[in-house]
Amino acid sequence: MIVIRTMSERDSSAVWELEKKCFSVPWSEESIRAMFSEKGYWNLTARDDGSLVGYIGMKAVLDEADITNVAVDPDRRRQGIGKMLLRELLAKAGDMGIRRIFLEVRVSNTAARALYEQAGFRTVDVRKNYYEKPKEDAYIMVWENGERS
Repeated sequence: MIVIRTMSERDSSAVWELEKKCFSVPWSEESIRAMFSEKGYWNLTARDDGSLVGYIGMKAVLDEADITNVAVDPDRRRQGIGKMLLRELLAKAGDMGIRRIFLEVRVSNTAARALYEQAGFRTVDVRKNYYEKPKEDAYIMVWENGERS
């Protein structure tokens, strides 16, 4: 059974390990730990039988936020974990008075784009050469409170 909860600093090492599994240019463990001392970050983890299988985070400033990362263990994808994490994050954002959330997603990541569109995000622009390894454009997507499905 998947359990979603607020990320704590003691999750940092496991989150970093998942970062390395999921991203060609992962955040450093120090960057992950720094989120706990900087204002505005809010993160969730997904665990199954105690093991970290996913996480999501956002950085809020006033009534807007950016999704920092969404990661699901490659062996556990397509099981609804990302959807569960995103749904919880959007609910919390609504409770926090967040009106608008932005994110970037690789143009080639059709599965993630479909997840975000299903949650009410829409594409508003493109960032050229945003990603490295491999170099790729990113779609900028936005969710506005009240557009959730």
